[in-house]
Amino acid sequence: MKTINICPVCGSSGISEFLDLKDYFLSLESFSISKCNSCGFKFTNPVPRETDLPKYYESKEYISHSNTSKGFINGLYQAVRKYSIKKKVSFATAGLSRGEALDIGCGTGDFLNEMSKSGWNVKGIEPNETARNSAIKNFGLDIFEESALFELKENSFDVVTMWHVLEHVYNLDRHLTQIKNILRNEGRLIIAIPNADSYDAKKYGEFWAAYDVPRHLYHFNRVSLARLMEKYGFEIVKVKPMVFDSFYISMLSEKYKKGKINYVSAFFNGLITDLYGLSDKKYYSSLIYVLKIKNS
Repeated sequence: MKTINICPVCGSSGISEFLDLKDYFLSLESFSISKCNSCGFKFTNPVPRETDLPKYYESKEYISHSNTSKGFINGLYQAVRKYSIKKKVSFATAGLSRGEALDIGCGTGDFLNEMSKSGWNVKGIEPNETARNSAIKNFGLDIFEESALFELKENSFDVVTMWHVLEHVYNLDRHLTQIKNILRNEGRLIIAIPNADSYDAKKYGEFWAAYDVPRHLYHFNRVSLARLMEKYGFEIVKVKPMVFDSFYISMLSEKYKKGKINYVSAFFNGLITDLYGLSDKKYYSSLIYVLKIKNS
């Protein structure tokens, strides 16, 4: 395990414990989340060594890698996902003509395939071999392992997307520096992440499924995401909620807390989360951020 002694966002050494919890999804191992006393950023601490992290993804139930529809939750996820992918494409390309797009952590390639069908030239980065091979086999896409990200040419992409990926990135500095290098001056970076300030995060506490330790290394809110991205020359230009995430996360959280899903309770809590979000986006379960390079 690796202990983090300096806040990844502001660099402060003033760190305190925030929450003890378990990996309810797979290993049932215990983990902790720390909080920066200076900027409030939350992060899993200590974390497994980078070489040890892959074992925490080794499950057929890990949907972004396996694309499984087995079980009610995964089946529902897939049904919503088909609709959401088209909305993501529209959102990512709004106001843009066709160009070059890169999806980092592209999983089984469904989003990139839809981008390609819309006339975009696309590439993907996916660390997981099974998901990567699935994307190549099913869609014939150009999907590469993670190391290829750092071999891409500067100023070569109009759109870079990270759909629920940033919270998994082990070396934030290296990745965000490179992302800025490969993005064209007028390009856009789109990041979707769970929102640690959400109503459902407070409702479920240690059982909130979007903490997803140790796969999720960081637990952002709007303030900490903005502050981190500012360090790398980005500014937020738009924030949009992922309204379906609250229901999916609530179902998993119910399962983790009670050992089985109370669908009525999960639906109610998902609905309440989104209703709170209507008054203030900080309460939504997940948020999409559109960013651009400053002064571009």
